[in-house]
Amino acid sequence: MQWKQTVTGLLILVATAWGCLALWFQQPQQFSALGVVVLAVWSLLGAISAFTLLWRYQARYRRSLLGAYMLSAALLLLWWHNIAPSHNRDWADDVAYLLQPEIQGDQVTLHNVRNFEWRTETDYTPNWETRSYDLNQLVSADLVLSYWMGPHIAHTLVSFGFADGQQLVFSLEIRKERHESFSAIGGFFRQFEQVLIAADERDLIRTRSNARGEDVYLYSLAIPPEQLRTLFLGYLQTAEALRTTPDFYNTLTSNCTTIVFDLARHIAPGIPLDYRLVLSGHFAEYAYDLGALVPQYSYTQLQELGYINARAKDSDTHDKHDFSRIIRMGVPGASVKNTP
Repeated sequence: MQWKQTVTGLLILVATAWGCLALWFQQPQQFSALGVVVLAVWSLLGAISAFTLLWRYQARYRRSLLGAYMLSAALLLLWWHNIAPSHNRDWADDVAYLLQPEIQGDQVTLHNVRNFEWRTETDYTPNWETRSYDLNQLVSADLVLSYWMGPHIAHTLVSFGFADGQQLVFSLEIRKERHESFSAIGGFFRQFEQVLIAADERDLIRTRSNARGEDVYLYSLAIPPEQLRTLFLGYLQTAEALRTTPDFYNTLTSNCTTIVFDLARHIAPGIPLDYRLVLSGHFAEYAYDLGALVPQYSYTQLQELGYINARAKDSDTHDKHDFSRIIRMGVPGASVKNTP
């Protein structure tokens, strides 16, 4: 009987901690007086309830106390269940618009393709474009990993190449409001909606390598032409789904890496789950083990040759339309023309 009390007490502590974080991250920018009161009452109620169980304290009103806690937990879960994602917020400039695809046979028109000119993270010139693509000209796909938090965590992007020299890169990101900044913990607690960005490579890739100083690696994907189309259209279907129905970003289950895995499973349903889906800095190695990267090279060789930072910075001395070609110089399997 005593072990049951201990387990229940520990569960109450965990639930209380989760509730505190949920309340904290769901507060508006300025923490309200009511929010402080709710958070304090919830924390105190959970701590006292757990104390009476873990230390076998014979509280006179233990049942009433636990009953009050369970009622509070039920109300908290009801509140949590009713938190809804929205498209109607004061969005930051770089996520202000949603990608809108139009598909007519082999012709694709994309509205709201991002092509910002980034000088620093905070100094930029906004630019949103409408671009057209011929799916018959789709010839390549590259996996791009940008390391922003040590060797184990990276942002995952996929860039598609067309025979006419165009490159289009996709990135699933948080859709932050103007006052917000990224929080990995907040991503567990419905702090952010998600957005699928389609952009010029000088926007999404150069921003990370040059403006932010992240370490960026590019790997050519070994994907047959028919699977390239499936993967590309999968991104467009995801974009349209998010445009019509907003959804929350989740740091663990719905992020920049899991979207690649989910779309890849449409092509190869049997690919296994792996810890490297969570430790996204190792995602390229996972792709290598699945045979999705260029063969006849070791993973270490592909990683070394795929490091683009020096070339990305050197590209600033060339015509900006030459960026995609320059960053691929020496990358096994990669081939791109100058963007027209």
